[in-house]
Amino acid sequence: MAGRITKSEQQLRPDSRFNDLVLAKFINCVMLDGKKTRATRVMYDAMDEIESRLKKEENENAPESALAVFLMAIENVKPQVEVRSKRIGGANYQVPMQVPRKRQQSLAFRWIINAARGEKGRPMSRRLADEIYNAARGEGKAMTIREQTLRMAEANKAFAHFAR
Repeated sequence: MAGRITKSEQQLRPDSRFNDLVLAKFINCVMLDGKKTRATRVMYDAMDEIESRLKKEENENAPESALAVFLMAIENVKPQVEVRSKRIGGANYQVPMQVPRKRQQSLAFRWIINAARGEKGRPMSRRLADEIYNAARGEGKAMTIREQTLRMAEANKAFAHFAR
């Protein structure tokens, strides 16, 4: 039965170290083949890496914890608008539409994880730490994907009246 509502939101428990629901959901997205322990270890190693970078940074405006960097990265990568293909009168148009809050979060997760998995040659925890840290600063592959999505929506603003 497609489109069935699940109780995943109510069943989600916060992660053990930071006691945060968003981080717990992110760990579930990092997980492959049901290996949650491995995904948790990768994520916590990435958070330790971010924490060590924060100690080295001299900037007074820098966040105080790795969790703050993670949440800032997610907020920076979340898209506000995206284009969706719509068939109107025999022609397909790329119509810019507002992105629902839940989809914003899932897109941000997906873009950060795919950007980290796209690189090769280093441990996943280090690649993930790099991508999260760069996204918090407004850089990196995930931010590039977000900007491309925004550019596409801007370019197709003329078709916005087709949005429902």
